[in-house]
Amino acid sequence: MDTLRIDGRVVLVTGAAAGIGHEIARACAAEGAVVHLADVADTVHEAAAGMTGLRAAVAHVCDVTDPEAVRRLVDDVIAASGRLDVAYLNAGVNGVPSPLQPGGAIDDLPFADWRRVLDVNLDGLFHCLQRCAGVMKAQRSGSIVVTASTAGLRAEPRVSYPYVVSKAAVLGLVRQAALELARFGVRVNALAPGPVVTGIGGPGPRPAAAVAAWEDSVPMRRWGTPADLTGLALLLASDASGWMTGGTYVADGGATALTQVLSDTLPGPDEG
Repeated sequence: MDTLRIDGRVVLVTGAAAGIGHEIARACAAEGAVVHLADVADTVHEAAAGMTGLRAAVAHVCDVTDPEAVRRLVDDVIAASGRLDVAYLNAGVNGVPSPLQPGGAIDDLPFADWRRVLDVNLDGLFHCLQRCAGVMKAQRSGSIVVTASTAGLRAEPRVSYPYVVSKAAVLGLVRQAALELARFGVRVNALAPGPVVTGIGGPGPRPAAAVAAWEDSVPMRRWGTPADLTGLALLLASDASGWMTGGTYVADGGATALTQVLSDTLPGPDEG
């Protein structure tokens, strides 16, 4: 279908050095888009260079928590490519213990950990959304896609407080921006993955028990991969989703279809 084509479009992806962002950037480039990859990590240059044989991929180092850096990023995209058709605002962090882990309970959680996650996941998103929206309003067209999470749709004891709260706030920001920008021909949507194998939880292997617990919570009985999200991401970039805005689109192997959290997964007093 021609409405699914994105060849020639200019796409910006934040958090693109690895994980979901990198896979979305690669998929867009494979479909013929001009892709700008942004990340705080210098490895974004390697990520862009690895897209050999695909359409142009340009790397940018940018800390989304710095509004001036975000302004320069978007200005550089416009200077290089002349416009901005699609923005995947994907940059995010966690790496903070959940309430089920030592140091993750509400009365133990350091404020610095809380603030670090919200600085990237919410404030950083705001800076990027604000700048991209300004460009797209002037163009009278564009699609902004935000990486949210199923952790923003319901409480999740296996995920940290700041991550859950930041992703819940992200969904409100998406809906509010969608209302304002609709009359300018700009769409704003959220992609909400369930448990996906990425490095967002921090370095090192996950404990086997935690991996199994997550798998048990997914009716399809497996973790997702970044590649599982590319079909939905390409749809939201294309004209096939031209009447879709303000929505949250879930890819989670059926996890949010489960409405009950078992009591034995919740934190409780120590026994003994």
